Amino acid sequence: MSSKENTAINQLFAKLECRYALRVLWALKDGHPQTFRLLQDSVGSITPNTLNTRLKELRAAGFVDHGSDGYTVTPSGADLLKRLNDVQAFATRWVASQVKKVEAG
Repeated sequence: MSSKENTAINQLFAKLECRYALRVLWALKDGHPQTFRLLQDSVGSITPNTLNTRLKELRAAGFVDHGSDGYTVTPSGADLLKRLNDVQAFATRWVASQVKKVEAG
């Protein structure tokens, strides 16, 4: 992997590692707009200040947009979520293999 590619992935992971960033994106993955209050309930146990901060960051990154009906993912955010579904499938298989190792060991 080139230095430029490393920088890009490090920047993306830095955005996604922020507390609740992935949970906010995941709450919007169905494509339906959510108001601030509904999104706060969907994410769960997030303070209004933290949610506001994450939304500002995700909007600046181009993953989330705000319209008259509420917050939605942008096409770029939808593309990211599609790719994260692959990671979720991998994680599910990986955890199952770890459990099998523990049970066998």
